[in-house]
Amino acid sequence: MSFRTEALRSEESVATVLVFGKHRQEDRTDPSLHRASVQGDSKAIILRGSVVKRFYMENVKVLAFDVFGTVVDYYSTIILEGAEINRAKGLDIDWGKFALAWRGKYVPSMQRVMRGESDWLNLDALHRQSLEEVLREFGVTKLNETEKAHLNKVWHRLQPWPDAIAGLNRLRQRYTLTTLSNGNMALLVNMAKHSGLPWDCVLSAELIRAYKPDPRTYLMVGQLLGVSSSQVMMVAAHLEDLQAAQAQGLKTAYVPRPLEYGPNQPKATKPEASFDIVATDFVNLAERLAV
Repeated sequence: MSFRTEALRSEESVATVLVFGKHRQEDRTDPSLHRASVQGDSKAIILRGSVVKRFYMENVKVLAFDVFGTVVDYYSTIILEGAEINRAKGLDIDWGKFALAWRGKYVPSMQRVMRGESDWLNLDALHRQSLEEVLREFGVTKLNETEKAHLNKVWHRLQPWPDAIAGLNRLRQRYTLTTLSNGNMALLVNMAKHSGLPWDCVLSAELIRAYKPDPRTYLMVGQLLGVSSSQVMMVAAHLEDLQAAQAQGLKTAYVPRPLEYGPNQPKATKPEASFDIVATDFVNLAERLAV
């Protein structure tokens, strides 16, 4: 007998419904307890509690992580390294504003590549182009080429959020952990080595020369790791990334990072009911996945 699974959500609970047959209806009159009324010869079973968590995510084999802003804190890292440049060069740059200006060029630079307005460039090259623009905008002229190259590699040295490594190590007990980032391979590998990120695998958009949210980037995970897209869960702090992954059949986990843009520009973190899991951080994600 064939069956399919569906997740029903409320603010208080999650239920997995095994639906045998084609037709079902939901009764949402009781917000704390979902029920399924079944038409015809169909039958439904509702599972709850810890059993639900284990059953519902049993099919997931791989957790694919967005990196910038989700796993690592680029804003604080750039400020810390920038402070050293200020001291060494006698500068007075507001590195918080500098970080946001630099990051603000991230998406437009990738979009130019994807529209065919330039040849393929990996993220290191795009970051360097953007860095030159931001240095001009901030009137910075005291950095030589070696110093600019080192500053550009700050993206290789980004520090993880405080919960990241503990949460990743816990999740790794059950799942295969991989990056799914627009960062190039060298950047992601160097970052993992520098910050002790416990990936099982590093996957980059560079492998297929396309940037997220191109569908090929999400489909690549299952293709390369030998699983179906439905066995991959995308973990990200960015709604558009998760929505693009979801459109390609991936499961989704939303982990908001309200301080991504710094303490003075709190980021909107409205949970989206359409995502499979919403967690406060990676440790909480492990708890929600019953790891």
